[in-house]
Amino acid sequence: MMPEISLNILDVAENSIRAEASLVEITVSVQPETDMLTVIIKDDGCGMTPEQAVSVQDPFYTTRTTRKVGLGVPFFKQAAESTGGSFRIDSEKGKGTTVKAVFTLSHIDRMPLGDISSTIHTLIVFNGQTDFRYTYEYAEKSFVLDTRQMRQILGEGIDLSEPEVSAFIREYLVTNKEETDGGADI
Repeated sequence: MMPEISLNILDVAENSIRAEASLVEITVSVQPETDMLTVIIKDDGCGMTPEQAVSVQDPFYTTRTTRKVGLGVPFFKQAAESTGGSFRIDSEKGKGTTVKAVFTLSHIDRMPLGDISSTIHTLIVFNGQTDFRYTYEYAEKSFVLDTRQMRQILGEGIDLSEPEVSAFIREYLVTNKEETDGGADI
């Protein structure tokens, strides 16, 4: 099992990239008043048949040729369900996939969220061909980072992995998370 929810998010988002998604939308919603942590990862990739959507939750199924098992999705599902939460995959061939994991926030078996800012930064900087829309919510506060808007502001030919841009993205993520959740240990 992965030690942090952010690493599960990284794994699922990388699946979206391999599925040729041009846009990956990631929402992390922490709601202390309802004791819930919800993660939604939605993409516009190639999607899956209903049979594939069920099979991908099986640790002995993978589309990769480099290994015989695919543990990312099954571990993510187990992590959510072990807290009394839920897990769901909705997908349509040719339209994309949505993965939703709900965790009971205060459950003793809930793994920490981890360094979500670094995870999102890594996805953006190392996948320049894919756009990301990241939303972080904590109670009533939230912030959004959308690479489509960033590209529009920066103009043509500016790569998000350029050192100055990469540093700005990292700082934006860290600062806005802190402002949104007040430095809560999630």
